[in-house]
Amino acid sequence: MGGVRTALYNYLYAKQKGGDFILRIEDTDSHRFVPGAEQYIIEALNWCGITPDEGIENGAIVEVASPKHPHAPYRQSQRKPLYRKYAEELVEKGWAYYAFDSAEELAAKRSEAEAIGQTFMYNAASRLQLRNSLTLPADEVARLVKETSDWTVRFKMPVGRVVKMDDLIRGHVEVNTDTLDDKVLWKRADELPTYHLANIVDDHLMEITEVIRGEEWLPSLPLHYLLYEAFGWTDTMPRFAHLSLLLKPDGKGKLSKRDGDRLGFPVFPLKWVSPETGEVSRGYREDGYFPEAFVNMLAFLGWNPGGERELYTLDELVPVFSLDRVIKSGARFNVEKAKWYNKEYLRAKSVSELTDLFIPVLESNGVSGCDRAYVESVVGLVQERATFVADMWDIAKSLFVAPSAYEQKDVDKFWKEENYSLMIQAVDWLVKEYKGAVTPEGVEAALVDYIKAHEWPMGKVMNCLRLALTGAASGLGIADLVARIGLDETARRVHAAASCLN
Repeated sequence: MGGVRTALYNYLYAKQKGGDFILRIEDTDSHRFVPGAEQYIIEALNWCGITPDEGIENGAIVEVASPKHPHAPYRQSQRKPLYRKYAEELVEKGWAYYAFDSAEELAAKRSEAEAIGQTFMYNAASRLQLRNSLTLPADEVARLVKETSDWTVRFKMPVGRVVKMDDLIRGHVEVNTDTLDDKVLWKRADELPTYHLANIVDDHLMEITEVIRGEEWLPSLPLHYLLYEAFGWTDTMPRFAHLSLLLKPDGKGKLSKRDGDRLGFPVFPLKWVSPETGEVSRGYREDGYFPEAFVNMLAFLGWNPGGERELYTLDELVPVFSLDRVIKSGARFNVEKAKWYNKEYLRAKSVSELTDLFIPVLESNGVSGCDRAYVESVVGLVQERATFVADMWDIAKSLFVAPSAYEQKDVDKFWKEENYSLMIQAVDWLVKEYKGAVTPEGVEAALVDYIKAHEWPMGKVMNCLRLALTGAASGLGIADLVARIGLDETARRVHAAASCLN
């Protein structure tokens, strides 16, 4: 959800400013590569209607430049040859250096620091005690760069600098460089850059003017400012905006898949099956949410346009979106609000459109060949009650199939001889004596008049009748049921219930 919200805000901002929304696949961390993730991203954006101007063509990442996609390839792993050149440029300018420390040596340094209650940082205070091009002889550095493959290029963080930055959401931010690490920029082992170098280089080459990203990347902002300075690109540096976190519905902390599993809601836009474990994560699409409801809900997670209105299409969001109304604090997710959005969008759809969506639900439940006009009448009846299309089956099942079982608590409460005997008399009379069109209004008037005329207990008789028709004492109105299933089917169900329950 957080990733889709970030993409949505980038899309809205770009469209409002007359710019382009670019999708770039940042896959330079070979240890975190997940098979299928790229196609999942593309499919999720497509489902949401968030269409990139550059980066995707025919459902795939563009690999060859063209007038429509001038900055291809858009997969960073395919831009690998670019990054070493820029890493070497920083070394030559004195903004970076080669580091030859092994993973074991760095782990030992961290352990030493922890033993005295400190946190190890690879920076000005420690770099001179480690194996790098700042401490080793030049000939040894040249040999190691040529003959070994486990070295990295690290950024040489300035000492005692205060980096002054402006964030489009957070405002003015200042950070002292003495609190920052010398981050790895490029790795010889896989010849790939880290996030820091790759994004700065690609933002520059792709002429990116604004970057809206999650709060978790805010600590990277000082380094990115310094990298633009190091390359001499400050005049073309994009403006940054860092969104607040999505918070769990209860308690403190960031929303996670664990919260969704615990409270019964998805945190992914589409169903995701882990290629490593086979674990299935629910998706909003598969749970029955409309994409427009999902997008509307996401837009309001941490932003609002002011006023009372809450329902906006994607196109309507474009002119009203603004970063100055994005909150700085975390946005708490509310699953009931998410359902409310879907319910409102379901209510707004035409009966015909909902019928198209409901027919497959009927077929999945073994009901086929229904007259479309009949299905439309059922959809119109239950539309206001449903939150999801699938709910309409739960609500209206008895309009298509007779009950095969009866709620025991309702049987215990209502199925008394003094009740069902009167109910059977009323139905038999209705089948025999009712004249005219079988409409909900006509059926209700006839039943009510007949029961009142005999001074029978209205509630007990009616609840008993609903139990016989649906298997439960709550649900759709009795007159709506009888008018749709017909008098003969009504009588058949009543006598079937009597045979089963007596």
